[in-house]
Amino acid sequence: MTQPFSLDAVTYGEAMTMFVAAETGDLANARSFVKRAAGAELNVATGLARLGFGVGWMSRVGNDSFGRFVLETLANEGIDSGAVTIDERYPTGFQLKSRNDDGSDPEIEYFRKGSAASHLSIADYRPEYFKAARHLHLSGVAPAISASSLELAFHIAGEMRAAGKNITFDPNLRPTLWRSREVMADRLNALAAYADWVLPGLEEGRILTGLATPREIAGFYLARGATGVIVKLGSAGAYLRTAEGEATIPAAPVANVVDTVGAGDGFAVGVISALLEGLGPQAAAERGNRIGAMAIQVIGDSEGLPTREQLDKQNR
Repeated sequence: MTQPFSLDAVTYGEAMTMFVAAETGDLANARSFVKRAAGAELNVATGLARLGFGVGWMSRVGNDSFGRFVLETLANEGIDSGAVTIDERYPTGFQLKSRNDDGSDPEIEYFRKGSAASHLSIADYRPEYFKAARHLHLSGVAPAISASSLELAFHIAGEMRAAGKNITFDPNLRPTLWRSREVMADRLNALAAYADWVLPGLEEGRILTGLATPREIAGFYLARGATGVIVKLGSAGAYLRTAEGEATIPAAPVANVVDTVGAGDGFAVGVISALLEGLGPQAAAERGNRIGAMAIQVIGDSEGLPTREQLDKQNR
């Protein structure tokens, strides 16, 4: 796709080809798989595009079949790929995922070391592309994949903050990608300080701040400059805190939990889309709960993310 004149939101990160086991059980025993595209930031871009927003996603993919599959996925979802570089030297990463129908966390194995996306750096940043967007979404995944990608995350955040753009940050912790939990907490808390809205899960917030309660975790980020913090509480809903006050937002009803992967990305889609529409913080948290609940009732990281028609139908 060609770059649009303007974008509603932009993000960057790694997309991998994901092979999901077709049958339940130990991943070692799986004999057939379904191929999908996966990546935390790509999931958010997908969800926003399905709701009708203009979304750009920056990355690097290999000049290989997996890379072509990622680009085809972007085109099919209506996500702008004008800032995606095809890397002639390094491959597109992939992952294997077990199938669990009981709502338990699936087994996932990543094959991403030395991937094209891990070579993302400040050289990939295109100011005219990012600054064409109203909103920047960052997660803690892309900064974890390499030192150069971490440097890029801070550069993008600084540039967009200086340009007066709105920024959301989802920690989306991947401890195994960091040298230590201490380094992870230090770097991600520093990155969160650029964000207007910080969206940690409760356990993520405890790991990053060393604090126990949603209120304390929210206060930690508010003291560092955030406009608002929404702590995801799983089946208990979400806790919202701004300078104006606080509230606990009840969870949306869930008929059957099938696949928990992607729930946080769905929550981010709900919050960002509501903010882009000019809705208030409570409405944003409510929509985050609603879309997160829709995401976990379908197998796949992004398959449960709704179109605008599906979201409107659920609201009736």
